[in-house]
Amino acid sequence: MIIDRNSVPSVSVSYAGNGTTTKANALGMRPMQERAYEKRGEQYLLIKSPPASGKSRALMFIALDKLANQGLKQAIIVVPEKSIGSSFADEPLSKYGFVSNWTVTPKWNLCNAPGEDGGKVKSVGAFLESDDNVLVCTHATFRFAVDRFGIEAFDDRLIAVDEFHHVSANEENKLGAHLGAFIARDRVHIVAMTGSYFRGDAEAVLAPQDEAKFQTVTYTYYEQLNGYEYLKQLDIGYFFYSGAYSDDILAVLKPTEKTIVHIPSVNSRESTKDKIREVEHIIEALGEWQGVDPTTGFQLVKTPEGRVLRIADLVDDDAAKRDRVSASLKDSGQKNNRDHVDIIIALGMAKEGFDWIWCEHALTVGYRSSLTEIVQIIGRATRDAPGKTRARFTNLIAEPDASEEAVTEAVNDTLKAIAASLLMEQVLAPRFEFKPKNPQSGPVEGFIYGDDGYDPSKTNVGFNEATGQFQIEIKGLVEPKSKEAQRICQQDLNEVIAAFVQDKPAIERGLFDEELVPEELTQVRLGKIIKDKYPELDEEDQEAVRQHAIAAINITQQAKKIAFGGDGSDGEPGVNRALINGVRKFAMDVRELDIDLIDRINPFGEAYSILAKTMSEESLKQVAAAIAARRTNLTPEDAKQLAARAVQFKKERGRLPSISSTDAWEKRMAEGAAAFVRFKDEGRYE
Repeated sequence: MIIDRNSVPSVSVSYAGNGTTTKANALGMRPMQERAYEKRGEQYLLIKSPPASGKSRALMFIALDKLANQGLKQAIIVVPEKSIGSSFADEPLSKYGFVSNWTVTPKWNLCNAPGEDGGKVKSVGAFLESDDNVLVCTHATFRFAVDRFGIEAFDDRLIAVDEFHHVSANEENKLGAHLGAFIARDRVHIVAMTGSYFRGDAEAVLAPQDEAKFQTVTYTYYEQLNGYEYLKQLDIGYFFYSGAYSDDILAVLKPTEKTIVHIPSVNSRESTKDKIREVEHIIEALGEWQGVDPTTGFQLVKTPEGRVLRIADLVDDDAAKRDRVSASLKDSGQKNNRDHVDIIIALGMAKEGFDWIWCEHALTVGYRSSLTEIVQIIGRATRDAPGKTRARFTNLIAEPDASEEAVTEAVNDTLKAIAASLLMEQVLAPRFEFKPKNPQSGPVEGFIYGDDGYDPSKTNVGFNEATGQFQIEIKGLVEPKSKEAQRICQQDLNEVIAAFVQDKPAIERGLFDEELVPEELTQVRLGKIIKDKYPELDEEDQEAVRQHAIAAINITQQAKKIAFGGDGSDGEPGVNRALINGVRKFAMDVRELDIDLIDRINPFGEAYSILAKTMSEESLKQVAAAIAARRTNLTPEDAKQLAARAVQFKKERGRLPSISSTDAWEKRMAEGAAAFVRFKDEGRYE
């Protein structure tokens, strides 16, 4: 049975809907594309932009300029799967004002060619020898081609990598290794594009020395959604069920909403191990089967209200049937036809690059192991379309049952779902720019500081409506010194937060440790994550990154608490921009916004309050008990981190922290310092 708590999304964000996202300039470029084109002369360019923002066309503009004006011989477009190759089909760009059109000779779009990747390598070789300009192929084909022809064969060419988060700095990632070699040789141009520049496994996408060579174009989810013409609200929620999900799926699947349902992998805990029967269950729950449309292959189902639903089944094992349905979904002539299809049921398909603008609900059963995959699935519902004012993502997760093994697995899935929700809150929020408060601080043009304007006597919060950016003054904030630390604070805080919310010890303690001192997470745990992630930064810059990251996540969490009535009442999101108002109200409610105050907030406290509303009380107790059972004592590494904080405390206060202090954080630092000495005496450190 699915627990019916649909009124409690874990995050709901509303946007202005001012239409700027869809407005094109004289060259036919939308805002993100124009921003990217301004940096077309860069040898290494990284475009971070959400689904549906127009990355494919941005690449077309840039590639055509590089071929015409920058001396490059050819452009090679590399996509993760064949279906995404259609995003780079011919486009009559001159029709909208650009100087030339984008054309791909059919034989060079290898995503459309028959056969396996290995056989297509010969075609890549033939292309390199030809006078043609553009080739489109999969990541796999490209990897095999580099293995066969060598790095040098691609000199003086543009390599554009779509869905760049598939790359990893891990030496076992072949595409990442090839890109590292290309950058070391320095004879190609690279354009990397992604809607989520972080990986579900928290691995780095690029090595730091390689990443430093890229110029970045960032277009945020906030800018994208705020500039839409129609879509004004996005809800994201995780909900729990017991028994077989297919028995009660209509508790969350609404037949009136255009929906993509991703059923669970057959290897997952949520699967019944019979994917075909699961699809049949869903179809039976929706209504009376009326047969198959002979043209599209869609299943026709009549609802109790008399409406006939058109359902695309992408799970069918019959390849011919599945391919016909897939081809019908890609029919460009039906792209703007809202009535073409109503519900799509998929397993491994309809994720990255799948473009169905009418999708209002992305419903995913079972936790997906990658945060990146979840971001991509959510992107299926965030297209702008006439009449579509609200979209939502729902993640259905099985509640724990009595067996210990199942409880452990359920706990892990629950924690991952919460991590994904926390990260999406950050991804969807406006951008934060944090400034230290000092006597020289003053208002900045373009920012609005509330009804009373800028007040030099206190910490201020400004908001720029056009850019969707907050400027927040914080007392005691450490500013980043090096260019790399500045870049991280300006562009990569979400990547830091992704690593933090995926850190199992941090999220477990933040949710379920009643004796937690928040600074153990905000200072010690996050501090260690940043030291491990950015070892090349000095201690002061590491601390600056830590402070900026924890300020971003905690201010978002406190804003959500206010926006959702976090005083204990069941608040509903405001009709417009509740999160923005929440940030402003939080900053006004505290007398002075300082970094010590921010560090004293448990970053997972609001996630727990949502969890308590969405999970049954019995299951919540089981989860808490399972986590408490494996809680460990202070480790040597934790003691070392606490001792370092104790040293900093002594520098600031002129004395060591006291074990008998009434301040919980000071007492914890003293305990850590004592444990560090004990572990050192025992020879526990090298």
